[in-house]
Amino acid sequence: MLGIGTVAKKIFGTPNDRKIKATRPLIAKINALESEYQGLSDQALIDKTNEFRARIAGGESLEALLPEAFANCREGARRALGLRAFDVQLMGGIFLHQGNIAEMKTGEGKTLVATFPAYLNALSGKGVHIVTVNDYLAKRDAEWMGKVFGALGMTTGVVYPQQPESEKKTAYAADVTYATNNELGFDYLRDNMKSSLEDMNQRGHNFAVVDEVDSILIDEARTPLIISGPSQDRSSLYQSIDTLIPELQDEHYKLDEKTRNVTFTEEGNEFLENLLVTRGVLPEGQSLYDPESTTIVHHVNQGLRAHKLFTKDKDYIVRGGDVVLIDEFTGRMMAGRRLSDGLHQAIEAKEGCTIQPENVTLASVTFQNYFRLYDRLSGMTGTALTEAEEFGEIYGLGVVEVPTNRPIARIDKDDAVYRTAREKYEAIASAIRTASEKGQPTLVGTTSIEKSEMLSKLLTEAGIAHNVLNARQHEKEAQIVADAGRLGAVTIATNMAGRGTDIKLGGNVDFKVMEAIAADPEADPEEIRKRIEAEHAADEEAVKAAGGLFVLATERHESRRIDNQLRGRSGRQGDPGKSAFFLSLEDDLMRIFGSERLEKVLATLGMKEGEAIIHPWVNKSLERAQAKVEGRNFDIRKQLLKFDDVMNEQRKVIFKQRLDIMRAEDLSEIIKDMRGEVIDDLVDQYMPPKTYADQWDTQGLYAAVIEKLNMDLPVIDWAAEDGVDDEDIVARLDKAADEMMAAKAAQFGPDTMRMIEKQILLQTIDGKWREHLLTLEHLRSVVGFRGYAQRDPLNEYKNEAFQLFENMLDSLRMDVTQKLAQIRPMNEAEQQQLMQEMAAQRAAMMAAADTSEPAEVNENAAPGFDENDPATWGNPGRNDPCPCGSGKKFKHCHGRLA
Repeated sequence: MLGIGTVAKKIFGTPNDRKIKATRPLIAKINALESEYQGLSDQALIDKTNEFRARIAGGESLEALLPEAFANCREGARRALGLRAFDVQLMGGIFLHQGNIAEMKTGEGKTLVATFPAYLNALSGKGVHIVTVNDYLAKRDAEWMGKVFGALGMTTGVVYPQQPESEKKTAYAADVTYATNNELGFDYLRDNMKSSLEDMNQRGHNFAVVDEVDSILIDEARTPLIISGPSQDRSSLYQSIDTLIPELQDEHYKLDEKTRNVTFTEEGNEFLENLLVTRGVLPEGQSLYDPESTTIVHHVNQGLRAHKLFTKDKDYIVRGGDVVLIDEFTGRMMAGRRLSDGLHQAIEAKEGCTIQPENVTLASVTFQNYFRLYDRLSGMTGTALTEAEEFGEIYGLGVVEVPTNRPIARIDKDDAVYRTAREKYEAIASAIRTASEKGQPTLVGTTSIEKSEMLSKLLTEAGIAHNVLNARQHEKEAQIVADAGRLGAVTIATNMAGRGTDIKLGGNVDFKVMEAIAADPEADPEEIRKRIEAEHAADEEAVKAAGGLFVLATERHESRRIDNQLRGRSGRQGDPGKSAFFLSLEDDLMRIFGSERLEKVLATLGMKEGEAIIHPWVNKSLERAQAKVEGRNFDIRKQLLKFDDVMNEQRKVIFKQRLDIMRAEDLSEIIKDMRGEVIDDLVDQYMPPKTYADQWDTQGLYAAVIEKLNMDLPVIDWAAEDGVDDEDIVARLDKAADEMMAAKAAQFGPDTMRMIEKQILLQTIDGKWREHLLTLEHLRSVVGFRGYAQRDPLNEYKNEAFQLFENMLDSLRMDVTQKLAQIRPMNEAEQQQLMQEMAAQRAAMMAAADTSEPAEVNENAAPGFDENDPATWGNPGRNDPCPCGSGKKFKHCHGRLA
């Protein structure tokens, strides 16, 4: 008997079916326009773009323009690339424009799909960002799809690391900008460290299409982007502590693999304390529980985590003497990424590498909060439905499963579970040999570099030729993936998430052509392509006859999505294929999440050596375990986001204030208000309201006025006059301060004074914000202990963070007022010294923020000119390029005032 839900679905369709159905009329309109747009000249397609822009400027909505814009874009792609978008690709584009995640299987042409909503949204002139997971894909897609946008009269830019500033500015000014999530986030932070609007690169957050959206918004959501500067060197302490950890016994610590957490037991603390005292790390008579021991306890905990939670060749590799992290989801090296809070240094000590100094955070943001800045966000991936709840709750994104252009012909086998890892690997080697002998290409998925290399050794011993793709071979990634579909090919890959290169049956024609041309540069490229295409057609048919690509997974991942991504590599565009998972009770997921019951079942069945249990119930049981892990990870990310939201609200306030300051021509009123509040606070402090004159601390007020306002005034005499109250004192101090600042403005000149006010305000905000970030980090690390006192750590964090923010704003007003009160015109020698100090300070900050700029040759230099000697520069205009060749305006470089 069918359930009510099943009957309802049969009659009304699923919610997904209804969304698909709602796009059909729009697709019919686009298709109806196709012949009209095919009849247009190349110039007429560009004219259409200009017409659409004018209509949007006139108030027409993007939704009203969608059918015509999509029809124009389809024709542009057909002419530029020879690709005519399928109806399902148009459907994906519609869902993206609506602010959804389009789940589209591998090989369905997501790269082309992104051009449709990007083109439509770029018509508003506010820019569109297309986000990819690595620099190779950003550059490849920008070059490839840039031809489509070019045919439609639009500009395309690409952003990449270490890019010259002028080039980066041009890339962000383009109609459509391709970039990685990392670069976008870092550029947002860098922009909010700049001191003038002209230096900023990003021009707002209008619309973004995120490719491999699950990888970026889910897998990397917990990783904050941090721009940091070096702090004090503690390498000897890390090395001292590292020598202690191997002496710990099992009873000294408690390891929880489910939550990836490790803590010392009471016995462990006692053992460690004695050991630290013996080795001279902890002073005699000082306990680990003393406040003075906080730093040592922190370092010891990080040392324990480095040894027990982080495994070489799984979580990181050592390359050229550096510890390089590996992305657990994609298997790629994350060069330049470092673990925070001293954990990376602890791993460096463990591996005997040079210990880099810890860093102080200058600016930070999480991907969760960065991508929520966009007015409209959308994404594409092959696997998102399992995380639909998280996408909806955190980002407000719906997930729509877009049907494939052709039905999926892949056969997905039930999981095979073996008792031991040895039996499993023997079965894997046998299955690979069988597939290889009949010419079926095999893609073997592993979860770590260590396991991929162990399996590689096993296959080598068995005489099976193969390729290995992991973080060690990442430079050859595209080539190895392109070859994975060749007849009889065997490829071992670590975490095949979001590789961006299709595995085509028979191999990749373009790569074969490039190889052939490189081998014989004299030959005619056209002839080579024709010959290879003919050979490829035969190879493709042979691979199809052998059963298509065989995806063999050696383990289940914690996340069903990663398994689905691997499985989705086979069966693209209706191709035949097969997928199978080979598991053992010794696998991490099986071992940690309840393999005891399964082991009892296997023992009851009396399984023989080398036999496997294969049943749909086993699949369901494993998926339930995975769903549990996913749910726990979601809860962790949700809780982290709640904490980060507190900082994010404050970040937005500070960044908005900086923008307002940079946009303002005249800040004198804001400065005056700040000064007024400082004077109010000083008078309140030393002459509290509703108190008698004999209770006033006029001596203290007199000293404070000299220190904070740089004015020697007869405050004590004023207070002694009859009938004078606190309001009179405030009024006199306000008047005296205004007169003093007016005199300074006259000395410097109004324009210079306005610039000085702006620079002091920005520099003080930046300094205070850096200190505040550090304070919040410390607060975050200790607030969890409040739970033992039955107080909610999140509420405690919110309340204290708010109070700290208020205190920061108070001290900001005080510091700005004090600095402005103490400035005076400098003589030439002082100016020269200050310029040099500021240039060095700015260079250090920009080096930390990775915004190096190319030097430009000054072609208009006068005779005797030396760009390194300011004395030979004459009198450059404030808006002229700086003679030093930095590429900046003089006023933003050597002409900058303190």
